[in-house]
Amino acid sequence: MVGPSVAHIEVQMPDRLHSATGSGFAFTPDGFMLTNNHVVHRARAIRVSFADGLCREGDLVGEDPHTDIALLRIGASGLAAADLGSSRAVRVGQLAIAIGNPYGFQQTVTAGVVSALGRSLRAQTGRLIDDVLQTDAALNPGNSGGPLVNSAAQVIGVNTAIIPTAQGICFATSIDTVKWAITQLMRDGKIRRGYLGVAGATTPVGRRVAHHFNLSNSAGVRVESVEPGGPGEHAGLEAGDLILSFQGVPINGIDDLHRALTAQSIGKPVDIVLLRRAQLLSLRIRPEEMPYE
Repeated sequence: MVGPSVAHIEVQMPDRLHSATGSGFAFTPDGFMLTNNHVVHRARAIRVSFADGLCREGDLVGEDPHTDIALLRIGASGLAAADLGSSRAVRVGQLAIAIGNPYGFQQTVTAGVVSALGRSLRAQTGRLIDDVLQTDAALNPGNSGGPLVNSAAQVIGVNTAIIPTAQGICFATSIDTVKWAITQLMRDGKIRRGYLGVAGATTPVGRRVAHHFNLSNSAGVRVESVEPGGPGEHAGLEAGDLILSFQGVPINGIDDLHRALTAQSIGKPVDIVLLRRAQLLSLRIRPEEMPYE
C-alpha cells in the first residue's frame, strides 16, 4: 500500500507571511522523502504530516529545478515506504492512480489511465523535463509532489503539473528520471550540469545556407548575449553567432544544447561549430558548472 507513505507538506516562505502546501511521500523507512522542487524551493521551514498523525520538520537534502524534484529527510524511522517501480514498463492505457493532498484534503485518491509516454514538459527554469508521463487522473493544487501509482502499488511517477485550462491533461516526472535524480541529490545535494554563460534562442537554418555549407541542421542556437567573464566570452563567442554542433553532435535548438551540457562536459574542452557572418567557424570552449541560487 502506498497511501500510508504519502504526506501533506506545509512550507513557510522566507517572508513569514506566506505559506504553501503540497504532497510528498516516503520511499525509505528511515525518513527520505520525495516532493516537487516548486513546492519547497526557498522554504524557511518545512512541516511534514502523515495521515496517522505523525508530524515532523523536514530538512531539504537537495533539489533540482530542472526536473522539479526535491529530496527531503525527516527525523523518523519505521515509516511506510513506497515501492519505486520502473517507468520503462509503463504502457499507454494502463491504470494510473494519483495520491495526494489537494486543497489540504489528505489521502485523496484519483484514478485514470496513462494517456501518453515520453512527453516533454518545460520546467520553470526553461529546460525541458524529458520522458514525462501524461495521465488523466485528476490533479488539483496540493497534489504536486505526490506519487502516481500503477495497479501493483508501485510508484511510476511524481505528479508535477496540470494545464489549468484543460480537463484530464496532467503530468508526472517518470520514476526512472526521479531515480537518476535521487542518486545525485543524495551525493551532491544538486545535479551538476554544464554552463556556457550565454543566452540563446532556437533559430531556423535557411535551406540555402544548409545546402551551401552541407549542414544537416534544420535549426541552431542563436547567441543573444554573452555573460561577461563566462566560458562563452573566454572562448570568443559573440552575440549573433549561430551554434550548429557541440563536440560533433548537431545542435538543432536550445533543448539539444541543454542535453549536451551534462556533468561530464564540465571543465573539459569541447569543440563547437558555429555560423558567424556567413562563415563557418570552430571554437573550443570549456563549460563551467551551472551556478545555483
